Amino acid sequence: MKIVIAPDSFKESLSAPDAAAAIARGIKQAYPGAHTVCIPMADGGEGTVAAVLAATGGQWRSTPVRGALGEALDADWGWLPDATAVIEMAAAAGLEQTPPEQRDPLRADSHGVGQLVRAALDAGARRIILGLGGSATNDGGTGLLRALGVRFLDAGRRELPPGGAALAALDSIDTSGLDARLADTRIEIASDVDNPLCGPHGASHTFGPQKGASPQQVAELDASLARLADVCARHLGRDLRDAPGAGAAGGLGFAAHAFLDAHFRPGVELVAELGGLAQAMQGAALAFTGEGRMDAQTLRGKTPAGVARIAQQAGVPVVALAGSLGDGYQELHAGGITAAFSLAPGPLTLQQACDNAAQYLADRARDVMQLWLAAGKRML
Repeated sequence: MKIVIAPDSFKESLSAPDAAAAIARGIKQAYPGAHTVCIPMADGGEGTVAAVLAATGGQWRSTPVRGALGEALDADWGWLPDATAVIEMAAAAGLEQTPPEQRDPLRADSHGVGQLVRAALDAGARRIILGLGGSATNDGGTGLLRALGVRFLDAGRRELPPGGAALAALDSIDTSGLDARLADTRIEIASDVDNPLCGPHGASHTFGPQKGASPQQVAELDASLARLADVCARHLGRDLRDAPGAGAAGGLGFAAHAFLDAHFRPGVELVAELGGLAQAMQGAALAFTGEGRMDAQTLRGKTPAGVARIAQQAGVPVVALAGSLGDGYQELHAGGITAAFSLAPGPLTLQQACDNAAQYLADRARDVMQLWLAAGKRML
């Protein structure tokens, strides 16, 4: 019996490869003869590089970069044999890298992400996949563009300081120094966000508060991004503030649309393609997926929904395992998930759940397999 195992990471407890290994262990406990195929997954956020490298056998690389608030850090990224670089924005400008009391969305910028893109170009990348989840920034991607040679100037032709708030004084843009290698490089954005750049559903209003922005700062940042959009429209001859995904990662999606000629795709779709998930589903009897929490929002581009969609096309039933099941998780059934189970064996603290996640995953996978075998022995 062939069983495909394609989970996302379980936040703060297990990486996607470790989660897949735990599920495989539980399946083997119930049915030692099972043929398990592990394809770790991600949706463009943290864990995307690890999932892709685990599925493809690519290489880890590391580059010194400037973090969201100017701190020095080493950011990891991935390299595939076909000259594809895989980069997570969160590795260079991630929200979780900045303690809550230090978060400053007015000043945080995406320069380090641009440094990773430049490192990929230096390595000879012909294709760059950039995951936009988990950002700490709200700078419209101007930091990334600065690292690639673009200048953002005030009315006195002085360069603006880093961060989204400074864009209120933006008067002109100089793209003469933009890295020419980008024109020959395919940029693919992995993101499940379709928000515009500005307005009530834009980057600042939707994601600013979780990055530490007060209501007053949200309004300030939204006005600054609108200023960026106005100046870019004048410079480019087209207005891209309402392009789908422009508001992703504090507006970095806007920069990708406007200056990188990027192709936007759902993150889970990209990772599934690189890992060969559709091919693996052929001939499978069952599939497992999962992530830390599943609820009605899971259907909006999250990993379990993407795995279920691909499994449905191959006629494979899907079991989802989650740290917790939230409001509306029943809607997952209509999205192709046959059954969903919580890992917790009883009342637990969050720390207990995280510390024992691998064992709980194995236990739940074993129980599911025992039920599957009892109900379908005639299928073996």
